[in-house]
This record gives sequence, structure tokens and C-alpha cells, in this order.
Amino acid sequence: MDIMGLIDRLEDIIANGRKIPLSGSVVLHEQKIYDIIDELRAALPEELKQARWIVKERQEMIDEADKEANRIIEEGRQRAEALAAETEVVKLAERRAAEVIEAAQSREREIRLGAEDYADEMLANLEVNLGKLLTAVQRGRDRLQGRLER
Repeated sequence: MDIMGLIDRLEDIIANGRKIPLSGSVVLHEQKIYDIIDELRAALPEELKQARWIVKERQEMIDEADKEANRIIEEGRQRAEALAAETEVVKLAERRAAEVIEAAQSREREIRLGAEDYADEMLANLEVNLGKLLTAVQRGRDRLQGRLER
């Protein structure tokens, strides 16, 4: 079961618990609560695995961008050496090589920044989901301890 489903189960147990007259307290089945908490703990590592996977994917994208940039730079160098026979051709080749290198570096930056933005977006989503989870768990704990007013 997913984390939000487990939180919903906790809320159901709290909402359906036997009310203690003249108080905001509820009698709950302790073992049911502990069972759900254990399931929550078991479910959390998957979320963390997803975050690690996102970071790994980001690094792989950056590495791939570096490889592509190096390939393009090497290609530019090889082209420049092949055209180095005449002075006019050499000047043209140097200009073209600089353009290729600049384009490769620009593309690498673009890919790297895109990968970082993607990873940041995924981590931000994960952070929001974990924040909601923490809020729901805290609310459940507060209800269990009779802190919240109905």
C-alpha cells in the first residue's frame, strides 16, 4: 500500500475510535496503529530510492553531456588539423573549431542545466510529498495524544 493510503487508514482508525465522553480523547487499538506505522516505515525507503535514482539519472545525463561535448570538441580539432595545409584554410578552420567548441560547451551547459532542473523538480516534488506525509503523521500523533480540538 502506498504512503497516502496508510495515512488514510490511520485517520480512519482515529475517526472510528471510541470517544471518551466529556473529553477530546479517543480509545484506539494500539496494535493497529503500530502495524500501520511499521508499514509506513517499510514504504518510506522506496521514496528515498526514487530520490537517489533521480540524482543518479542527473549525474548520468551530465556525464553523457560531457562525453558528447568532448566528442564534438575532438571532431572540431580533427577537422581543424585536416584543413591546416594553407594559410587561408587554417584561419577558416580555427574560426570553425572555435565555433564548434563554443557550440559544444554551450550544448553541454544546456544539457547539464536541464538535468539539474529536472532533478531539482523531482526532488522538490518528493520534498512536498514527504512534507505532506510528515504533516499527516504529526496530525495523527496529535490526535492520538488529544492535542487537536475537533
